[in-house]
Amino acid sequence: MTPETFDFIIVGAGSAGCVMANRLSEDGKNTVLVLEYGGSDRGPFIQMPSALSYPMNMNLYNWGFETEPEPHLGGRRLATPRGKVVGGSSSINGMVYVRGHARDFDTWEEMGAKGWGFRHVLPYFKRQESSHGGEDGWRGTDGPMHVKRGHLTNPLYAAFIEAGREAGYPVTPDYNGRQQEGFGPMEMTVHNGIRWSAANAYLKPALRRGNVRIVTRAFAHRVLLEGRRAVGVEYDVRGKLRQAKARREVIIAASSINSPKILQMSGIGAPETLKAAGIDVVHALPGVGENLQDHLEIYFQIRSKEPITLFSQLNLVSKGMIGAEWLLLKTGLGATNHFESCGFIRSGAGVEYPDIQYHFLPAAMRYDGTAAFNDHGFQVHVGPMRSKSRGHVRVKAKDPHQSPSILFNYLSHPDDLPEWRSAVRLTREIFQQSAMQKYAAEEIQPGAAVETDDDIDAFIREHCESAYHPCGTCKMGSANDPMAVVDHECKVIGIENLRVADSSIMPQVTNGNLNAPTLMIGEKASDHILGRDPLAPSNQEPWINPSWKVSQR
Repeated sequence: MTPETFDFIIVGAGSAGCVMANRLSEDGKNTVLVLEYGGSDRGPFIQMPSALSYPMNMNLYNWGFETEPEPHLGGRRLATPRGKVVGGSSSINGMVYVRGHARDFDTWEEMGAKGWGFRHVLPYFKRQESSHGGEDGWRGTDGPMHVKRGHLTNPLYAAFIEAGREAGYPVTPDYNGRQQEGFGPMEMTVHNGIRWSAANAYLKPALRRGNVRIVTRAFAHRVLLEGRRAVGVEYDVRGKLRQAKARREVIIAASSINSPKILQMSGIGAPETLKAAGIDVVHALPGVGENLQDHLEIYFQIRSKEPITLFSQLNLVSKGMIGAEWLLLKTGLGATNHFESCGFIRSGAGVEYPDIQYHFLPAAMRYDGTAAFNDHGFQVHVGPMRSKSRGHVRVKAKDPHQSPSILFNYLSHPDDLPEWRSAVRLTREIFQQSAMQKYAAEEIQPGAAVETDDDIDAFIREHCESAYHPCGTCKMGSANDPMAVVDHECKVIGIENLRVADSSIMPQVTNGNLNAPTLMIGEKASDHILGRDPLAPSNQEPWINPSWKVSQR
């Protein structure tokens, strides 16, 4: 059977892949094939925002990766979920929308990602957004990705923000605007009561054009190469091997786990990794799969004095009523992700911009939806944002269906645990403010007994979990950086007609959740792929705490 030919082939219908499918097909001139191993995103488990714990824990929608035993976490294996469904991880994530701090992108530029400083990427963030309630002049208002705030109906949301103010931190009206640092309302990718995934925002409109096709259940094996030029993709659908050819380019957007794996399966990567897996080396590129980064977090949990948390809604009758209202009206507690207030603070004087993030939740529960204990409680998800630990993703065999080896090497850098100690102690201080004392009883965890440095270190090693923000495994950088995988236009260094554009190209993890910057990568990469001049740089200046050199707040 003769392979079908398209102008562009995109591997992965995740956040960046959906954006590029839309933008590359926009003028009607290009044909685009999208290959996605997952299936449909239809159904309430994905589309209902408050049901977010279900798709992340379903093999139907999640690749189900886990790490190797992490040596600095007592040999624990941590879950590494990635979306295996149309929309990718934007269809199973917590729907939290954080651009990242302006200095994140300036750092990218300093690390060799030419043209990816904050002034360059801000116009793309604006292009992707329809912000509802964001700061005028700093936010997009007519983009495909709708971003909203919760109603803050539960008094605990406002109490958390006020406690941050009482502790001496700023209050910011829009952490995605001029000033990230401080406490304020959190934003979510929810629109008209449904999860506004990259599939809903970008891919489905593109599929109506007729020049975009998606093949689901398509498991990508490798990039087809003629010498050092990409010409197509080999994949299977339910075991039946197929090929597709690309007239112009192959674009890998398969996640920070699968993108490096596909390059390695194609013979592109570190020679020692490829040889150990029995794969012939086509192009030596030692950075493929290295530089793996993530955010760790703990659930800092407090018992509530008042019966006002979501605990009263966890029984079957209440869940049924919430579900019925959402199905009929797309309103109520089913239409929020429940992360409606947050904070971004600096861990100490001399830290230029925030390196600790808080997601506040008016319940004490886990990502799998189970209650932490049988009573009313609330929590913040908290953790340092710029860990220096680095890990890797490496293929283990020639069999494309075998999962790669994933090792984050969490807490391997000596600076990591001191940052965690600061995070725990600063969090305790916030909960001791008068605004929270009306509601806050004793600590559920870490617990009052966890006090010394050694106590905190032991607690973190035993209880920290991934915030599910893996990135960095196909690092963007300059051609003279031996560990760079793609250049500033997302081209794989040394291979023609092949790009990678997703969270794997981030040189350093951003300050917050990764969905928003991954969408931005898809937007900016699209202009590079089409050969368009990038959007004009912005001259807007972000707020940096003027006392950062001498003061923690």
